[in-house]
Amino acid sequence: MNIVTVCGMGFGTSLILKMAVDDILAKNRIIANVEACDLGSIKGKVADLVISTSELKSELEGLNFNVVFVKNAIDKKDIEDKLLEAIKNFK
Repeated sequence: MNIVTVCGMGFGTSLILKMAVDDILAKNRIIANVEACDLGSIKGKVADLVISTSELKSELEGLNFNVVFVKNAIDKKDIEDKLLEAIKNFK
């Protein structure tokens, strides 16, 4: 599974989300490739799942990705709940 975390510039929120996703995957013994990127680069990525904050919803909704939106990049419980649900639905 390829997971991409996205923010506007690619080195703030997306990296925080990537670290949270890596921790959640390790805790749940799920193997996936996780990459952080900026909004402008997402169109060229191959991803089974994209994770971003709600602020980028309008920019990401029209793209051909399964996207999970979280309210807050540091709310690990929200990220975990939405990530695990998306992975469950992916399989």
